[in-house]
Amino acid sequence: MKLCKKVKVVDVRPFGQPMTAGPEFFELRLENPGWDEWKPGQFVMLRPTSFGLEHVWARPFSIAMCDKQELTLFIQRVGRGTAHIAALEPGDHVLVWGPLGTSFVQEPDTHTLLLAGGVGIAPFKGYAILHPKRDNLRLVFAHRASARCYPYEQLADAVKAERVQEEKPEHLARVITLLHERISQYADGLVLACGPAPFLTTVRKYALEYGARCQLSLENRMACGVGACLGCVTPGVDGENRRVCVEGPVFWAQDIALGGGK
Repeated sequence: MKLCKKVKVVDVRPFGQPMTAGPEFFELRLENPGWDEWKPGQFVMLRPTSFGLEHVWARPFSIAMCDKQELTLFIQRVGRGTAHIAALEPGDHVLVWGPLGTSFVQEPDTHTLLLAGGVGIAPFKGYAILHPKRDNLRLVFAHRASARCYPYEQLADAVKAERVQEEKPEHLARVITLLHERISQYADGLVLACGPAPFLTTVRKYALEYGARCQLSLENRMACGVGACLGCVTPGVDGENRRVCVEGPVFWAQDIALGGGK
């Protein structure tokens, strides 16, 4: 059930080294908006009431986790809107609508590879926590900032995990090599990925090459989150545009075109 509700901020937890103007990476904990259920891969639209007229649009964020008490989001400060969110304090109010969009499939008996790029690690926190057979999960995390800036250790404590850091442009090759190797090993399993477009384009390429069943969670910009504004569309392989907010953000790799390819 989709709800739009005003809720209070419980806490803002910085990850890594806080910046002078606020944390660059942080976990935002909110009151549960009254959800009865949600699924990993879905997202919310978030708009602090203090945005006023300064920031018109809400911001979309993957749901990291939600229990009966709290909704947790993992956020990177990248612009004025997220900087404003990073400065929220306990007791401040935000408008939240969701849970929105499609979710990752869960097949407990299938060996499942989780591929996360940067803040794309967020939806896999809940996926790992709620999975009934964590021994069948393996996480590969590719990142640029220090691993301390992400909730990587939380996942590494729950599932088999490895990471690779792209500190310099010349390190990109080792990220691509690791993705290639791991996807080839899960050709008969399930591959789930979330991250920036170049990361997902690489994952899709190797998933199709090896015939792996693969879902991709896109990080397109959104304004409404409910399919009205058409600002988040992505092309399908049939030439028709897909609304990421309602037909996604999770798609089967063979159904969408990324990187200008089929």
